[in-house]
Amino acid sequence: MALLKHLPNFLTLLNLLCGCIALQHAAEFNFEGAFSWVCLGIFFDFFDGFFARKLGVAGPLGVQLDSLADMVTSGVVPGYVMMCMLSGHAFPMPIHGFFPYLGFLITLGACYRLANFNIDTRQSDSFIGLPTPANALFIMSLPLVIRYAPNPIWFVGLQQPWVLIGITLLSSGMMNAPIPLFSLKIKKFSVSAYKLQLGFVVYAILLLVFLKIVAVPLIILSYVIVSVLYTFFSRPPLGIKK
Repeated sequence: MALLKHLPNFLTLLNLLCGCIALQHAAEFNFEGAFSWVCLGIFFDFFDGFFARKLGVAGPLGVQLDSLADMVTSGVVPGYVMMCMLSGHAFPMPIHGFFPYLGFLITLGACYRLANFNIDTRQSDSFIGLPTPANALFIMSLPLVIRYAPNPIWFVGLQQPWVLIGITLLSSGMMNAPIPLFSLKIKKFSVSAYKLQLGFVVYAILLLVFLKIVAVPLIILSYVIVSVLYTFFSRPPLGIKK
């Protein structure tokens, strides 16, 4: 039991390790490898808090470690990937000068969100603004969608630098926008309490089966839309505490 109490922090550090490895893959323009390691890091991030609560060892150290690990995996890595895309390493449409560094606005937005999340007591059962892992998956999937989409004409806009800059600005803003979004983290085994979450997971799995990598940005967009609709029709909205 003495060792088990360290399991949540160990999982958090594995998230950080995955982020470091993903950054190395991104530096080599291996966006498939970077995406895979970010996904694995988010997997560890999903379960560290779960086990901390189940083992009764949740505390301020775990909260800080979690945000620091997320800063790399879900902040630095997607910002770097966007910078690479704007520099022309994901497709032959580069822009020059300072503009590729605008990709790091994603990193800055993630940093501000993570710091704010640690002191915002309203986000215990749901989120306000797009969570950094969801945003990271969205950004990390873009170069793969461009490369592997079955019908590339659908995504021709993603090959335009100004479209990518627009996505960067929207991404940074959504992470810090005052929009309530439901949490996919399940704190107890209860189908009735998590109908929305479980239904969305089934929907996401079906999209992945039929659309593969193209499904990832669609899932994130659907997550935002479903959250907004659920907030509009539910009272009180998403369990946000006043």
